[in-house]
Amino acid sequence: MNIHEYQAKELLRAAGAPVGDGRVVLRAEEAKTAAGQIDGPIWVVKAQIHAGGRGKGHFKEADAGEKGGVRLARSVEEAEMEARRMLGRTLVTIQTGEAGKQVNRVYIEDGADIARELYLAILVDRGTSRISFVCSTEGGMDIEEVAHSTPEKILTLTIDPATGYQPYHGRRIAYALKLEGAQVKQCVSLMGTLYKLFVSKDMEMLEINPLIVTKDGKLHCLDAKVGFDNNALYRHPDIAALADETEVDPKELAAQKFDLNYIALDGDIGCMVNGAGLAMATMDIIKLYGAEPANFLDVGGGATKEKVTEAFKIITSDPNVKGILVNIFGGIMRCDIIAEGILAAVKEVGLQVPLVVRLEGTNVDLGKQIIRDSGLNVIPADDLSDAAQKVVKAVRG
Repeated sequence: MNIHEYQAKELLRAAGAPVGDGRVVLRAEEAKTAAGQIDGPIWVVKAQIHAGGRGKGHFKEADAGEKGGVRLARSVEEAEMEARRMLGRTLVTIQTGEAGKQVNRVYIEDGADIARELYLAILVDRGTSRISFVCSTEGGMDIEEVAHSTPEKILTLTIDPATGYQPYHGRRIAYALKLEGAQVKQCVSLMGTLYKLFVSKDMEMLEINPLIVTKDGKLHCLDAKVGFDNNALYRHPDIAALADETEVDPKELAAQKFDLNYIALDGDIGCMVNGAGLAMATMDIIKLYGAEPANFLDVGGGATKEKVTEAFKIITSDPNVKGILVNIFGGIMRCDIIAEGILAAVKEVGLQVPLVVRLEGTNVDLGKQIIRDSGLNVIPADDLSDAAQKVVKAVRG
């Protein structure tokens, strides 16, 4: 689960990390009052969406200008004007794609005197199964280019879970960031604060870009992006309450309510599979035969008829889907349950696109019999390769 920058900064502030004074604005008429509560002389107005690259983004609407989603204001009135120009409009960034995301809230905060921009992140490193710090002296909007062109400028420091964070980790980060004097002590303390927050809140990523050194030599978190482990949210009702459902694909939202693992993709072949590994293999083989999957959908090993029905309804609600591949290997999941779920869903929403079904495993003969007796125009498949070729042929002609 992701949260907005202003929410991330509230968590950092509560933990004792240095962040600016800011106010979130949901309606344009609130902007002037919010800006007036913050000391100038510079205000920063930031669009709040779940995507990076806001500063280099642009708004779709012509009258919103091309200045991006992070703007400076030199008066309360100018801050109000910039907030009005952002709210309700669609911001396109390198991470949103051309569809962009609608800006439903902005964050107004005090400006900072920047001497240097640095990069810092804490994340779960899947390669080592440990928490790692990632830092660079090349902070700011071009960190992706740094990672691509000059990766030697990025330091990754893995933390041994047996010891946890230690002061020497902070000193190594400080030296890598070329901090000096009192800044080293600040860095050691800040890294410890951030690590403790990361672990205690079950975060998957905490990115501060940029982490700045102000002109008076202080470290300051100028931006913050935070993601949490969905599987741990039951331990953190306060974090779960921060979710902004307007930032989530409605299909993914519906899937969460039925405990389905669903991720929308850009292709045109919908997939319903049981098991994450089999789902990945199904997506791969669809690409192998020249098409693109429209989603990742794992109904799980113990799915009920109702869950299968909802999964099918979610797939068919995607207007990009031109064909559906159901690929079930029945172990715990019974093939007859899958068949009954498909029939229930088709009766409710109809079947407007080709449907290829490959069933194997527990009660497979019963599952196939249920589908045969239904009178549905279903294309049967013998194995995964056969199923992928048939659905691609049905969609592509």
